[in-house]
Amino acid sequence: MDDTETEVLVVGAGPVGLTAAAELRRRGVGCRIVDRLARPQPYAKAVGIQPRTLEVWEAMGLVGRVLDEAVPMLGQLTFVDGEPGPRLDLDLPAEVPYRFAALPQDVTERLLTEHLAGFGTRVERGTELLGLDQREDHVRATLATPDGPAGLRARYVLGCDGAHSRVRRAIGVDFAGDAFPEQYMLGDVEVDWDLPEGYGVRCTRRTGDGVADDVLVCIPLPGHRRYRMSMLVPSGPDGAGGADGDADGDGVTHGLEPGRGPGLRDVQAVLDRLSPRPTTAGTLRWSSVFRISHRLADRYRVGRVFLAGDAAHIHPPTGAQGMNTGVQDAFNLAWKLALALRGVAADGLLDSYHAERHPVGEEVVGRTVRDARAGFDPDAEDLTTVLLRQAQLLVSYRDGPLGAVDAAADATAAVGDPAGAGPLAGDRAPDCTGLERPLAAFPVRLFELLHGGPHHALLLYAGAEARAERLHALADAARAAAHGLLDVHVLLARDAAAPPEGLLLPFARDAAGSFRTAWAPADGEAFVVRPDGHLDARLPAAAPADLTARLRRTFR
Repeated sequence: MDDTETEVLVVGAGPVGLTAAAELRRRGVGCRIVDRLARPQPYAKAVGIQPRTLEVWEAMGLVGRVLDEAVPMLGQLTFVDGEPGPRLDLDLPAEVPYRFAALPQDVTERLLTEHLAGFGTRVERGTELLGLDQREDHVRATLATPDGPAGLRARYVLGCDGAHSRVRRAIGVDFAGDAFPEQYMLGDVEVDWDLPEGYGVRCTRRTGDGVADDVLVCIPLPGHRRYRMSMLVPSGPDGAGGADGDADGDGVTHGLEPGRGPGLRDVQAVLDRLSPRPTTAGTLRWSSVFRISHRLADRYRVGRVFLAGDAAHIHPPTGAQGMNTGVQDAFNLAWKLALALRGVAADGLLDSYHAERHPVGEEVVGRTVRDARAGFDPDAEDLTTVLLRQAQLLVSYRDGPLGAVDAAADATAAVGDPAGAGPLAGDRAPDCTGLERPLAAFPVRLFELLHGGPHHALLLYAGAEARAERLHALADAARAAAHGLLDVHVLLARDAAAPPEGLLLPFARDAAGSFRTAWAPADGEAFVVRPDGHLDARLPAAAPADLTARLRRTFR
C-alpha cells in the first residue's frame, strides 16, 4: 500500500472542516478533506448564523450565496405557562454590517461544499480515519476508503470530526467535562400559528415551586412557518428515552441518536401542552433524539495535528454558539498554516492558534452552560453588550501572543481620540462606510478593501499634510517584511481634499468620517489587519523600522 501525499489533511466535512479546506485552497495550499459518511446528512442541526460568521463568509467570497438562502432571526418571543413573557429583539448597532440569521446546517454544508469545489477540491466521502502516526516532518494517516485501506502522508492534519473525534483520540488529548441528564427531541416541521415570522419561540411550563419542567424552543427556518423545534423527551415507558449520544462508545454523550426520532404525533403532543396558540404540526422533514455535554479539549495542537470545532469544544446550543465558534477556529488557523507551509511563518505562529482560540472555547463553554442551567438573563448587563457577545463580535486576542503585548501598544488606543476609542491590537477590525475611491460612482465599505485578497492589509491614515514619500517607505517596508503577502491602502482624512502629490498607492477618502469615528486614528497612524479580520497592530507616527519589527512577530 503506497502512501499518497498532501500538505494538509482535513478530517470531517461539516461546516468547520469545509471552511478550513476552502481557506487553505484559497491560499494555494494542497489539501484533502475526508468524511466517514457516504453522503451529507440532510439535517437542520446547527441553524443559527451569527453576524461575525457572515463577516467571515464575506471575506471568503461566500456571503452572497448565504444571504440568498438564509432568513433573518429578528428576536425571541417567550411564553411561561401559556402567558406572554419578555420579548427580545436582536437589535445591533447600525455600524455592524450583518444581522442574526437562520439557515439549516445541510444548506450551509452544501454552499460550503460548492464553494470548495470552485478551488478544484471535492470531499472524499465514505473515507474513515483509522489512525495517525506523527513523524518529525509529516503525519501518516491510515484511512479506510471505499476502495480499501490507504495511507496518506500530510504535513499537517486538522481534526474537524466532531464531538466523537477520532483525531482527538489518536493524539491523546483530554476532553474533560460532563453530560446534562436531560434528553431532547428535534423536529423540522411546519405549523399554522399566527405568531410573527422571523422570531424564535420559547415556551416553558413551571411546577408549583416555579421550576421549569417542560420546554419547547422553535427556531425559524427558510419556508412558510417552518421551524426547527427542540423539546424534552417525555419520561416513562412511552417516551423516547434511552438515547445516550455515545454511538462511538467513547464516553462522550453528545449528539444525535442514529435511527431514532419523534414522529409528528410526538411533536404535536408537545405543541398541545406548550404552544401559545392552538396549532397543528405538519411536513416533518427530519427528527432525532439527542444529548448534550459540555467538554473542552485541554490542547488544540499536538505537534502537527490541530483540533477545531466540536472536536475541541462542545456545549449546550444556547445562543447558537457552537458551529459559529468552530468556523472561526478554522478561519483563525487556515492563514497561519498557509504561512507555515510557505516557509515564511515566524517561530511560534502556529502555537498562537491554541493561545488565541482555547480561551474563546473556554468562555463559550462556560457561558452556555450557565445560560442553560440558570436561563438567559438579558437584564444582567447592558443588552447591546449581551447581543454583541452573542453575535461573536467581541472576541479579542489582545492577551494572545500576537496582541497588544506591551504597554506602548496598549497606549495607542488613546492617541487618536481623547476618549480612547478605537480597536486595539487583537480586536476585531470594525467595518465602516462612506469611503470614496477614484472611478467608483458610489461609496464603498472598508471591508470591501480588506476582503480584496487573502493577505494581511496595511492601512495608512493620511491627513492634509501627509507626504507620499513617507507612505511609500512604510508600504515598501511592510511588503518586504511580509514577503509580499500584504495589501496596502491609504485612507485619506475627511479634510484631505486630494491625495499627496506623487502618491502611487491605492487610496480611499474617509468622506463620511466613519473611519475616524470607528478607528480613532492619529494623523499618520499605520494599522495592520490580519487575514482573519483582527487588528494586528496600530502604530502612531510609525517609522518603517517599527512596522518591520511588528510584522516580524508573524513573518519569518
